[in-house]
Amino acid sequence: MLKILAIVGVVLVVVVAGILIYAATKPNDFRVQRALAIKATPEKLFAMISDLHGWAAWSPYEKKDPAMKRSFAGAPSGKGAIYEWDGNKNVGKGRMEVLESTPPAKVVIKLDFFSPFEAHNTAEFTLVPQGDTTTVTWAMYGPSPYLSKVIGTVMDMDKMIGTDFAAGLANLKALAEK
Repeated sequence: MLKILAIVGVVLVVVVAGILIYAATKPNDFRVQRALAIKATPEKLFAMISDLHGWAAWSPYEKKDPAMKRSFAGAPSGKGAIYEWDGNKNVGKGRMEVLESTPPAKVVIKLDFFSPFEAHNTAEFTLVPQGDTTTVTWAMYGPSPYLSKVIGTVMDMDKMIGTDFAAGLANLKALAEK
């Protein structure tokens, strides 16, 4: 019995060491993005994205905790607009600030998470007109510290975040095409 426990212990140590070594080889940065063609003008979509007050109507994160506390500061929309939230374990606590607002093509947001984990990333929306539609791309990128790399060996962050982005873009599409 002692021999079996020793073998199991060695196997566990080898598996954990393998995961830690593999995590160290992952990239130092990450990027997740999704895109969707929406039958609306870039101007209409830009207004919906650059005004953080309106995100409650389409952001998938708003639905994960309808009771979360929200506050706004800075500019009413566009560069300098700030949105802070404090919610349940599904949304955590964080802050967004619009750093760049280039009508009607691009919105860049500084995205800071404080809980359940700390992270500092960039969210970017680009709008490209194509005939009677506009392709909206929602991306998030930033550094991938070692702990994120370890978590990424067992959880597919692209799939997890990308699923939310796809849902948000679908909500934006439904709202804009009304």
